[in-house]
Amino acid sequence: MASSSSPPQQILCASFNQDNSMFYVGTKDGFRIFDAHNGRLCYEKNIGGIGNMEMYFGSNLLAIVGTGEQPVLSPRRLCLFDTKIGATKKDLNFKTSVLAVRLSRKRLVVVLQDRTFIYDLNSTTILEEIETVPNTKGLCAFAPKSEACYLAIPASTSKGSALVYKASEPELICQIDAHQSALAAMAFSSNGTYLATASEKGTIIRVYLVAQATKSHSFRRGTYPSTIYSLSFGPSNDLPDVLVATSSSGSLHMFFLDGARNRRNQTNRLLGSIIPGAITDALDPANHHIIHNVIPAEIKSCVVVHNVENSQNSSKLPALRTVVYIISHDGYFREYTINTKKSNESSWVLQREFSLLGTGNSTPQQDEQQMD
Repeated sequence: MASSSSPPQQILCASFNQDNSMFYVGTKDGFRIFDAHNGRLCYEKNIGGIGNMEMYFGSNLLAIVGTGEQPVLSPRRLCLFDTKIGATKKDLNFKTSVLAVRLSRKRLVVVLQDRTFIYDLNSTTILEEIETVPNTKGLCAFAPKSEACYLAIPASTSKGSALVYKASEPELICQIDAHQSALAAMAFSSNGTYLATASEKGTIIRVYLVAQATKSHSFRRGTYPSTIYSLSFGPSNDLPDVLVATSSSGSLHMFFLDGARNRRNQTNRLLGSIIPGAITDALDPANHHIIHNVIPAEIKSCVVVHNVENSQNSSKLPALRTVVYIISHDGYFREYTINTKKSNESSWVLQREFSLLGTGNSTPQQDEQQMD
């Protein structure tokens, strides 16, 4: 893994568009948009510090929020920016800072510290104003490709509870009580069927079936606390194959959902009432694989699962091939391919690594490594 000679945390915000085909980074100078498939720099604009940003699929429409160094880029102003004309098409002004923005084909979601707004994207008319508990990090999860446009926001500052809304209506669906400590990360599956959560403690990651507000999976990330920076499901519209997470430890964690469900049921039948189900469903290391030192420790990151497919490896045993993209706030993009056999042996290859702040791409590394 290459190390950056520049100071860490130069990137102020970073994420992928709704189909993970493109990604962006916001810096103290402006923003850059890249093609995720080949790393090509598609667009850049040096207009001042960008603290929050969201792409609208692969179109020329962006939602950007400044850091306040320039009057036109106030953190209380959301700018709908058109890359084709290189200018702002519309501004939305708020009384406090915009902490997060999400876009779907129908909805615009704006998260402030004490309230969340749901807009009709076409008319920018407010459809719902939700008063929230203090949400200083702007934490939310959004399923932009789901018909209901599911939205999750924290329901408590002390416990890991989330309120789930249909932004399409909009209406409150349910409350999910996932953890004993406050939430640190959330993510929906592609169609909004599942919601993954992690608390500030970060030792357990749980997955809930949204329609019933019931827990379907529970995974132990580790014994010691670690901040979960990012969660991402595999792209399947049914039960996703995998769930991945990055954390302040600098590791990438990968969990298998279908295998966990099958093994958990077997374990519960064997152990019965000896060990409570709430414990047994978190004690299956066979479904947990780790790549250490993916990014430097304590550096923020954003991870997505680009692709999951079944393949035949050299030993002719069925294997799962998972492609993962990671953006780290020290200014790097990395693509990993992870191969996992049914015998539970795993290996990974760093396919690409390049700087997001420099002028050229570094040479891809092809060293294959074994996973834990």
